[in-house]
Amino acid sequence: MKRNAPAWLVPVAAIFALQTIAAFLSRLIPIIVPAISAEFGWSGSSIGYLTAGNALGGLVMLVAGAALLRRLGGTRTLQLTLILGAACMALFVYPSVHVALAACIAMGMSNGAANPAGSEVLQRYSPPGKRNLMFSIKQAGVPLGGILAGLLIPGIIAIAGWRIALCACAVIVLLPTALTWRLSETIDERRPGIPGRAWYAMSLQSLRALAVPLASLGHNRGLLNISIVGSLFAVAQSCWFAFTVIYLVDSLHFSLSLAGAIFAVMQLGGVLGRIALGWISDRLQSATATLSLAAVFSAGTTALLGFIQPDWPLWTIVLLAFVAGCTAASWNGVQIAEVARRSPPDLVSETAAGSSILVTLVNIIAPSAFAIAITASGRYDLAFLCAGVCSLLVLVFLPRDGR
Repeated sequence: MKRNAPAWLVPVAAIFALQTIAAFLSRLIPIIVPAISAEFGWSGSSIGYLTAGNALGGLVMLVAGAALLRRLGGTRTLQLTLILGAACMALFVYPSVHVALAACIAMGMSNGAANPAGSEVLQRYSPPGKRNLMFSIKQAGVPLGGILAGLLIPGIIAIAGWRIALCACAVIVLLPTALTWRLSETIDERRPGIPGRAWYAMSLQSLRALAVPLASLGHNRGLLNISIVGSLFAVAQSCWFAFTVIYLVDSLHFSLSLAGAIFAVMQLGGVLGRIALGWISDRLQSATATLSLAAVFSAGTTALLGFIQPDWPLWTIVLLAFVAGCTAASWNGVQIAEVARRSPPDLVSETAAGSSILVTLVNIIAPSAFAIAITASGRYDLAFLCAGVCSLLVLVFLPRDGR
């Protein structure tokens, strides 16, 4: 590293890379599972439950891993959960949806580590005038991981089958993890575990571990409201991520490759949208205005997705996916930065974890409820419409910028 390079460059690059790979690990589930389901005879709604299981893994990490994050450091913990997730991909070869659910839970643990680790590192290293932009760049790794999944996995499946695709995915996860392994010694801030308790004992105190980060959100009204905003945004986002591919394949009879490409376009919109919304928020010095705009477009695109017809021109569906990516999948960076801004300096990790817990709970509930609704009614339109309404509720809870 050159001496004149900014001090934040290496931490931001490392967190961005690991965030991307953690997202890739999760996004591969709704893309590869249709191929697995076709061979093993699983129902299409199983994707909702497997996606919810992935979110549950993130919640497990947030609840039981707080002391681990403190003891080992956020970056190291994230790296270890990525290795675990890569290893658990092997469980998909067993023809049981319950075994696959266990794999998804383990794979989701990296998502639980990603936001607290990234928030803690970036809060220390981000330039004061570019904090929203830095957080948004880090969060842009989430849709970038989706782009990689949407473009690479269907092609590998078409050429070599889904088993080889799983092997390729494991390599993709492990390579960046290995390359950033030694960097954690430099950028992590390790702190002693909770006095009188070893870090592993925290797993026995799950209710308390869940309550502490959530209680930290009550420090002020604005902090709580902006956390609720994230959970409302997460309804539409989780439904887009979980059901776009299977919806296009089952209802519109798209090929897996075409559906994966549209999924990648949506994720590309997320990359550009997260950076753009972060830049706009810094320029306007208003997270409220930026998130209000995102909420309106998130509601509109999510509701419209359920009313797509097979005779629509392909370019309209691609455009819809891109706009949704720019809005329904791009609020995270601004919202997370706002949580950090409103947090007491010594509680940044706790409030980041608390906000992530709310979002993760939604990521468990929303896909499961969506799957139940589809199984019961056979209609995607009403399910997507309800998800869009949740985005409009963001406008009710958004706090003012100065409060």
